[in-house]
This record gives sequence, C-alpha cells and structure tokens, in this order.
Amino acid sequence: MGKGNVSAFIQHHFRHFNAATLVDAAEAYRNLLDEEGLMFLAMAGAMSTAELGLSLAEMIRRDKVHAICCTCANLEEDIFNLVAHDHYVRIPNYRDLSPQEEKKLLERKLNRVTDTCIPEEEAIKRIENLILDIWVDADRKGERCFPHEIFYRLMRSGALRHHYEIDPKDSWMLAASQKDLPIFVPGWEDSTMGNIYAAHCMRGHIQNVHTVRTGLEYMIRLVKWYQEASEKHPIGFFQIGGGIAGDFPISVVPVLRQDLKRNVPLWSYFCQISDSTTSYGSYSGAVPNEKITWEKLDEATPKFIIESDATIVAPLIFTYVLEQGGTSAAKALAR
Repeated sequence: MGKGNVSAFIQHHFRHFNAATLVDAAEAYRNLLDEEGLMFLAMAGAMSTAELGLSLAEMIRRDKVHAICCTCANLEEDIFNLVAHDHYVRIPNYRDLSPQEEKKLLERKLNRVTDTCIPEEEAIKRIENLILDIWVDADRKGERCFPHEIFYRLMRSGALRHHYEIDPKDSWMLAASQKDLPIFVPGWEDSTMGNIYAAHCMRGHIQNVHTVRTGLEYMIRLVKWYQEASEKHPIGFFQIGGGIAGDFPISVVPVLRQDLKRNVPLWSYFCQISDSTTSYGSYSGAVPNEKITWEKLDEATPKFIIESDATIVAPLIFTYVLEQGGTSAAKALAR
C-alpha cells in the first residue's frame, strides 16, 4: 500500500460514531506532536501477543511514543513472539473449545490467549533460562534493577539473535531497548516472568527478593520523569485498555500537584481505546470527564474514548500518525 493510503482511506470512510472519534483522536495526536509534545502510552491487555509491535515499533523509532507504562505480560510477550513466533498456534474457533479440548492444549504445553497459544518450551522456558542468568548476576553483584532494565539487558546481550523468528524491526521491545525508552511496569509480579522470579527466590537461586525493583520505586521514577518532561513539553496520555497499566501512570499528576504540592501541568491529551461499557465503579469503563475530579485532566483537555477493539483501532491510529506526520522535534527523555 502506498504512502498515505491508510490515512486517506480513514479520512474518507471514517465519518461517524466510533470511526469519527478515531479520526479526531489521531488528528489531536498529530497536533500534540506538532506542538513539540510528548506522548505517553499506557498499554494493558495482551497487545504484544496481538503483535502490536508491527506498528508500535516504528512509532518508537520515529519518536511518536516517548514513554510507556504497561503490564509485564506485554514486555515478555513481545519477546516471546520475537523468539518463538513460528511455534505459536492459532485457534480460530476458540469460542467453541470444550474443557477437554482446553486440557489437550495444556498437555501440548500451549498457553492460550484468546485465539493464540504461546508455546511453553520455545517461548517461556527459552527466555527463563536466559533471564535467570541476568537475575543471578545482578543479585550476586548487589545490583537492583527495574524489570524493564532486566529485559533491556537481555535484548542488548545478543543472546536472542540466533532465535529470532520474526523480522526484528517488528519487535517493539527491541526498538525500545535501542532507544532506551523510559518504561514503567507496575505490578510486574503478575506476569509469567514475575511468577518464575518468585519461584527462583523461594528455591534460593536469588538471595535478595528486592534485586528486581517494584511499583513504589517505579512511581518515584515516574514522578521525576513527568516533572522534568512537563517543564518543556505538553504530555499526552494514550491508553489501551484499563486497569493498573492506565491508572498507575495517569495518577502521577495528582501525586505531584496534591501530595507534593508542585505546580505541574495536567495531561494535555487523553485517548482511551476500550471495549468496556460505561458501568458503575469500573475504571476501564469510566468516561474521561471523571478524571477531572481527580485532577488528572482539565475541562479543556482534548478527550477521546473509542469503544472498540484495540487490535483494530491502535494500528490504524499509529499508521495515521506515521503517515500524516507530526513535526515534533521532541525526543525521548533519559530516565
């Protein structure tokens, strides 16, 4: 498809309802970059297993995403896909699976994520064997590292290169490690590698459980990042899904303004892609205006909620932004 074809198609056909909101959100994204703004991406769900790296990696390389908060599952699953893609199994009729058929997948050591099965041996065990050496080495040296820093060490070590089963330009974690992109990973323990790390601590392979740093320290680092970045740039918030990947980072503004009494600007843009319907007490289903009461957004902040499948919407918005430009000179800030 030629240059600009996707964005031209979107502009011509996406005129109403969620489709029109997609265009408005993409245009506002581009406008923020034109104003030398930074975009912060919050990513929940299983977007790495959905291979969002096909578009996200290029967004990172071209400075359209400047920091990320995500679940650790998204960190590890991008790397799983990088080294074991050919061994994945797709289950198109996953809605029809019986408990007995699910058990057969388990016996084949296939871990199902909706319609896609992650292979235990080729993906999870392969990474475990390599990352354990990094954990143990850091532990012996008395180092303390954030989860994403451990993964960056793995990516930069070269140990994975002969295992690549996709074009490495389609791995967003590889792009992020090359950019040294700031990443924040709250609740990393709720992941496959987090579970495995706990097991190795219990076995005595790792002596100090705090060798890998956790959420409170990530919040402190995020506070410092936001305060520094917002002095020079407006910062937008692009959210895929809900939960901790979104609520943790967006709360940095009230931490600064209310708890630390520092006069920092609110988020300058907000967009959420979610298939959660508005409901009582749901964070994922809360409308953006609710965030005004928590001093995260302002009444004039451009706000968009696209009620659709992020695996469809996010690549379209990313491609729109890449094709339409955004002449921002802003670069990813150092941690």
